[in-house]
Amino acid sequence: MEYRRLGSTGLEVSRFGLGTMVLGAWGNTDRDACSRIINQALDGGINLVDTADMYGAGENEQIVGEAIRERRDEVVLCTKFHHPVGDHGDPTRRGNSRRWIMQAVDNSLRRLGTDRIDLYQAHRPDPDTPLAETVGALTDLVRAGKIRAWGTSTFPAEELVGAHWLAEQDGAVGPQCEQAPYSILCRTVERDVLPVARRHDMGVLTWSPLSGGWLTGKYRRDRTAPADSRASTNPDHFDGANEAKFEAVEHLTRIAADAGLSLTHLALAWNVEHPAVTAALIGPRTEAQLTDLLGAADLTLSTDVLDAVDEAVPAGHAINPADIGWTPPALAAAHRRRRNTP
Repeated sequence: MEYRRLGSTGLEVSRFGLGTMVLGAWGNTDRDACSRIINQALDGGINLVDTADMYGAGENEQIVGEAIRERRDEVVLCTKFHHPVGDHGDPTRRGNSRRWIMQAVDNSLRRLGTDRIDLYQAHRPDPDTPLAETVGALTDLVRAGKIRAWGTSTFPAEELVGAHWLAEQDGAVGPQCEQAPYSILCRTVERDVLPVARRHDMGVLTWSPLSGGWLTGKYRRDRTAPADSRASTNPDHFDGANEAKFEAVEHLTRIAADAGLSLTHLALAWNVEHPAVTAALIGPRTEAQLTDLLGAADLTLSTDVLDAVDEAVPAGHAINPADIGWTPPALAAAHRRRRNTP
């Protein structure tokens, strides 16, 4: 397993990280099996483990904390805040405000059973909270030793630039990592987010490098999607009628076959080829899936293969813009019109 510098954090992380969202209530409900998956990943050379407080209403953090308890010093532990934890309508227990950040971090530390988080990430932007407030609160957590570094997830480039500008003006700590939606089928971050990350020496973790299962080949025109796939568990992120995706996947499958690779391995090796990307987050639900994914850990692709992928899906392009993962509120009608119309 190759290890890479995670931006300016001082941390070295594996080129694949373990995303744990589907371990627990949102996927594999066998907690012993989840623990085995996490430890198998560590044994396979992965040292970055990523979770979030919202996954399974906090259960996922508990699963991760229990699994790594005896190996905590081996792990670069990452979690996130922003979304509500559990089903509630309390507006004070969500977002990126100082009030919620200070409460959320203590809740995560308790569930994880640790005294520090290596990378604490804002899960999404919060237009209702001044960015300076968020930067200031996270800076205080770094200085208090509760977190080692902080980052963002699915932030647009302008928010990243703004956070760095505020940190410079206020003598604060800026974001040191962005967790971006990135796959062969969703390449929009190549336009701005990845160049901004390089300019500011930020690490980049990529989420959904297999596009929710599309780049494993499990979704086909002539086959019903598996009952336990994202098509059923996350139907809002599954666009099974997207002919352009089917065509792209068929094209990519041929490219992979010509290169002697599975489509899954092609997609993962491609993902970590971009010079701005530090690590791709893989999210296995079973031990067998993890074994397969780790098979791509040391793969590199030739220029010819990379060129062929670019022909299948052009640089900077997303086949389905919804895969970007966040829509700016400014695009809503209420923010684009001076007054309501009848």
